[in-house]
Amino acid sequence: MMKKLLPFLIISVFVSIIVTVFLSLASQNKMIVTIKNNTKKLPIKMQINKYQDSDCGMLIDNMEYISQVISPSAQTWFFHDHGGFVKWLEDKEFKDEAIIWVMSKDTKQWVDARDAFYSLIDKTPMGYGFGAYEKKAFGYVNFDTMRLRMLRGETLNNPHIRKQLLGNK
Repeated sequence: MMKKLLPFLIISVFVSIIVTVFLSLASQNKMIVTIKNNTKKLPIKMQINKYQDSDCGMLIDNMEYISQVISPSAQTWFFHDHGGFVKWLEDKEFKDEAIIWVMSKDTKQWVDARDAFYSLIDKTPMGYGFGAYEKKAFGYVNFDTMRLRMLRGETLNNPHIRKQLLGNK
């Protein structure tokens, strides 16, 4: 009987340790999940390892693919992969009224997400592939196309799409 229970006990202990470490890191670092009263509705200045992604819950440890969503009530959420904000925002009542800022890879400036252009093949934190750019280049798509591709699952995480976009790379 002990042989049957041992794997479950080991897994339970392992999961407990991970949860404890994550919770202690969150309380020590005082990670920011959301900010209220962003009445100017401008991007919040962010620091590495201080903000938590609102979609997946991971720590934002890279500023290359960050984005922020601001609701009409002036609440701001943070994301480390542009595909994540698309997925997260889809069931929100304010999705059409939200102000969305993305960090542009080419100009290193905050850009209105609806005015940005998106690469389909960037190496993003969650593997979706959507890098935001202020200037249009060959192969980039607009916001509506990027959003539709994300919602359809047409990302680099899909093996068929990956092969179509990257070949055998």
